[in-house]
Amino acid sequence: MSILSDLNPIGIIGDIGSKLIDHFFPDPEKAKQAKLELLKMQQTGEFKQIDAYTTLVQAQTAINAKEAASGNLFVAGWRPFVGWVCGVALAWNFVALPMLNWAIVEFGLTFHAPPSIDMSQLWVVLTGMLGIGSMRTFEKFKGVNARHG
Repeated sequence: MSILSDLNPIGIIGDIGSKLIDHFFPDPEKAKQAKLELLKMQQTGEFKQIDAYTTLVQAQTAINAKEAASGNLFVAGWRPFVGWVCGVALAWNFVALPMLNWAIVEFGLTFHAPPSIDMSQLWVVLTGMLGIGSMRTFEKFKGVNARHG
């Protein structure tokens, strides 16, 4: 993500607009009215952004449900496959490999342990998948049933 993608254009426009109103409306009452109108416009824009994001999430959820219901392993199974790949990599790096290294040293074995897996790219995938999972956990906590509304 870049710094620009983190900026809230509606908030920036509102801040600039408020300063312009102060400059062009010396009467405090007229400035107050103009700022109120600007705030209404800003909120409408933010609500449109929220609505667009909600629509996008709902569309992705519908796609996910269709994929999961598919009888084709390549359609329905890719998410579990990616989860298993991440899980196996975690188990290797943080459980199996340290134990293997310990055993090599402890028993004086003469071979070298295999290398660890570079987890930098897998962490991105795994945290994305877990983020989706934690959203569902939050929904369950709030009593929202995804299948029945």
